[in-house]
Amino acid sequence: MARWLSAVCALLVAMMLRLGHCDVVELSESSFDSTISSNKLVIVNFYANWCRFSQMLVPIFEEASKQIGQEFSGGVALGRVNCEEQQGIAQRFSVNKYPTLKVFRNGQVLKKEYRGQRSPEAFLEFVRNELRPSLAEVDENELGRHISKRSIVGTFPSKDTPEYSAFEKASTVLKDDCPFVSVIKEGAQHSYGIHAENSAEPEHTFNGNHADDQSIRSFVTDRCVPLVREITFANAEGLTEEGLPFLILFHHPDDVHSREVFEKQVRQDLMGQRQAVNFIHADGLQFSHPLHHLGKSKQDLPILAIDSFRHMYVFPGEFHKDIAKPGKLNQFVEDLHSGKLHREFHYGPDATEQPQLEALPPSNDPMATISDGPDAPGIPTETDGGERRVPDMEDLGQEREHQFRAPPKSAFAKLAPGKNRYTFAGQHDEL
Repeated sequence: MARWLSAVCALLVAMMLRLGHCDVVELSESSFDSTISSNKLVIVNFYANWCRFSQMLVPIFEEASKQIGQEFSGGVALGRVNCEEQQGIAQRFSVNKYPTLKVFRNGQVLKKEYRGQRSPEAFLEFVRNELRPSLAEVDENELGRHISKRSIVGTFPSKDTPEYSAFEKASTVLKDDCPFVSVIKEGAQHSYGIHAENSAEPEHTFNGNHADDQSIRSFVTDRCVPLVREITFANAEGLTEEGLPFLILFHHPDDVHSREVFEKQVRQDLMGQRQAVNFIHADGLQFSHPLHHLGKSKQDLPILAIDSFRHMYVFPGEFHKDIAKPGKLNQFVEDLHSGKLHREFHYGPDATEQPQLEALPPSNDPMATISDGPDAPGIPTETDGGERRVPDMEDLGQEREHQFRAPPKSAFAKLAPGKNRYTFAGQHDEL
């Protein structure tokens, strides 16, 4: 009986949303999946009652839902999840801050959250943009001219086919990552292919089930989603929240060659690191502050570095001269994972190796220098007969002969979600 009532409630929620009901829908385990799957677009507010930012959002979100309901007759909804009562849903979507605003297109959660202005007008404009067509239709003879960037092209005999519907559905989920283009040609066979810029011929052809949108998404993600992504002030918060260290190339905005060299080397050496590192390129003129942290300026571009969200490390060598040396780039990343970059910062280079970290100019910050001596900050000491001493080579595993400046602190950690906008899980506001 209880299971039947849950099913009826979920059905009623879905019917109200399809009719353009304007109330924010309180979602639970029994209604969440049906609500998400029955709408083209759903914005879900994951909140906690004790969070002051969640409280501030309540009237704004309700007014936004009313305005959206007045403009759109169905297919779009605003919902909310009480994370203290619905912990299973919160854990399922890795919610660790409140309020978290996740976006679902055709039942699929997007990697990017809603991070725009928190006002009814901004939510309404966001929905308008999201519901704009995600699939461009072009004439076969004009195909090459219309592909301005790497795209997936589908050819169909008509729009009234399951294959076209699946292609269109996949396009709504991945439109931010890869342009989708359709060609309607009477009598044509269904075909999908990845096309390079200005190319009428595909580089990769899809051989799976043309009516399965999940297979199409997997194909596109593997071959069309950028391997090296650009970081901007608009997407920095989302990229940092993915939690992966950045291998980042700072370059002049007109320097296309360095970006191509970087992506080629990443594709050649680091494909196995894709789940452990984010490959990023950045406009070195816009992101001059991280360069300053590194003791660099625009005259030093291009510069390759790792930002671990604790410290930044400069690639050991000249970019164009050394990046293609066998194993050089992969070793740089492996040294991050093994802790070697951080260890060498504290204790200097391994005894049998040359220093890996590029020397940085002297710092005026007295805490930025690690020097020899019993009072050196960061160096473990021991007590022996009432006197403090620096651990010997056996203790440290290496000789201490030089001074090392601490690597700069992370510049991009500061662009992560901040306390002036979110309350983080485990923190309780004092109301």
